[in-house]
Amino acid sequence: MSVTQQTTTFADLYTALMNAVRSDTSITATSNQAKRAINIALQDMHLGFDYKFPWAERSARLITQAQYTTGTCTATKGSTTLTGQSTAWNTNNDFTVKNMRANGKIKIGGSTVPYVIQSVSSDTAAVLTSKFTETTETEQTYLYYEDEYDLASDFLRPVDLRRFSTEANIDLISRTEFRRRFPSNSVPSSYPSVACLNDFAPSGNTTPIRRVQFSPPPSIAQNIPYTYITSNLAVSSAGVAAANLSGDTDEPIIPLRYRHALVYHALAAWYRDKKDDTRSAEAKGEYTDIMLRIVGDVEVGGVRPRIQPRLGPYAARARRPWSGSNSRRYDLNGKFDRME
Repeated sequence: MSVTQQTTTFADLYTALMNAVRSDTSITATSNQAKRAINIALQDMHLGFDYKFPWAERSARLITQAQYTTGTCTATKGSTTLTGQSTAWNTNNDFTVKNMRANGKIKIGGSTVPYVIQSVSSDTAAVLTSKFTETTETEQTYLYYEDEYDLASDFLRPVDLRRFSTEANIDLISRTEFRRRFPSNSVPSSYPSVACLNDFAPSGNTTPIRRVQFSPPPSIAQNIPYTYITSNLAVSSAGVAAANLSGDTDEPIIPLRYRHALVYHALAAWYRDKKDDTRSAEAKGEYTDIMLRIVGDVEVGGVRPRIQPRLGPYAARARRPWSGSNSRRYDLNGKFDRME
C-alpha cells in the first residue's frame, strides 16, 4: 500500500501504530506488541457496538429434525443400551441427516421421561447418556425428537435480542426463564414459538459450542432463518475468515474508511501502558470522536433526537378563541384558527 493511502492491511495498521509512537519497526518484540494492540482494538471496537455495525451481521438457516417413530425399541432397566427393531436410526433422511443423532431425545413406551442419546452406531443400536431407570421395555413404541440445534460456527450473539427468528415468529428468552417455563420440554409440536441460547464446552475444551433450544420441540422439518453477529472479524487475502488478524495481508471486516480508528484505540492503550496518561487521553478522545461519527454514519434510518412542539392544546384553543380564561384570542380573517 502507498504511504499516502488509508491503512488497509494488518501490516499497515501495526506499522502506523509503531510510527505514531516512534518505535523501531525492525524490532520483533516491539512489532509483536503492536500487533497485539491492534487485535485487541479490533475486538474492543466491536464490543457492544457490533449491534450497530452492519458489516458484522450475518444470516443463516437451520433445518429442524422431524420426529422419528419407525419400528420399535427395547430398553433394559439399569442399562444405557437401546436396541431397535425395524428401525433406521443411522440412515440419512431427505436432508442428509441421520434419523437419530447424539444429543437427541427419546421417550420409550408410555413414559413421559425423555432420555438423551449419547451415540448411534447402527440402524438398530444406540446408547443413552444415562441408565434407563424404568421397567424394562421390550419392542415398545418410542418417540425420538430434537429440541437443540447447532448454530453457525461463527455465531457470537443474535442481532435481535428479543427474537431468534422474525420470519418464523420465534421469541428469544433467557436460559433461566426457559428452564423455569419449560422444565421437561418433552411434547413436540409442529412449530416452535420460543427459543433460548445455550453454550456447551466439553471437558478439557475452552471453546464453547453455541446451540439454540426450542419449545415446543419441532415435530416436523422446518427451515428457520436467523440473523446473528459474527465472531470472525478478520479475512485473509485468500478469503478465509478468522477471529483475529495474523498475516500481514489480512484485513479487518471494518470498511476501509473506518479502519484508522483501530490505530487510535491501540495508541491510547500503548500510551496507557507506558504511563503517559496525557497522550493516552488525547488518543482516546480521537478514538471516541471517530466512533461517535461511525455510529451516526451507519445508523441510516434510525431514530434521531428532534424538537417537536406540542401543537394539540395550542390548536384546540385556537379553534375556540372565546373559551377558557387563558384563551381569549381572535383575529379578523380566520387565519389564526386555521393555524396559518
